Amino acid sequence: MTSDARAIYVTALKNTHALELQALQIMERQVERLENYPEMEVALRRHIEETHGQRDRLEEALSSLSETPSVLKEGFLGFVGNMMAIAHVPAQDEILKNTFANQAFENFEIAAYTSLLTIGEAAGQSAHRSAFTLSLEQEEGMAKAVAALVAPTTQRYLELTLSGATASR
Repeated sequence: MTSDARAIYVTALKNTHALELQALQIMERQVERLENYPEMEVALRRHIEETHGQRDRLEEALSSLSETPSVLKEGFLGFVGNMMAIAHVPAQDEILKNTFANQAFENFEIAAYTSLLTIGEAAGQSAHRSAFTLSLEQEEGMAKAVAALVAPTTQRYLELTLSGATASR
C-alpha cells in the first residue's frame, strides 16, 4: 500500500470512529427521554449496542495499522453530538425533530461506511472489509427502522399533543 493511500485510509478510519462517538452521544441522550415512544427507545437501544461493536471494529483496524483514534476529532465530535442531542429538548416536538435528525444521521453514516470501504479497497486494505460491511449493513438496518418509525412516532405525537399530554418525549 502506498503511504498516500495508507494515510487516506487511516484518516477515514479515524473520521468514522469519531463519527460513531458522535452517534453514541446523540442516541444515549435521546434514549433517556423516550418514555412515550417505546418503539423508538427499543430501536435506539439496539443500535447503541451495535454502535459499540462498530467502534470496536474501527479500533481493531486502527490498531492493526499501529494507529489510534484522533483525540481532537473525538473531543470535538463528542461535544457536537451532545449539543445536537440537547438542541431539541426545549421543543414540544422534540421527538419529531430527533426522528428526522436520526434518519438523516443514519444516512450520513451509510455514506461514511461506503466511502471507507471504497478507500480501503483502493488502498489494498481488505483485512477489515467484512467487519465494515457488517457495520454498513447495521447502519442500513437502522436507517430503515427509523424510516419505518416516522409515521407511527408522528401519530403518537399527534395523539399526545391533541389530548393535552406532554408529547415531547
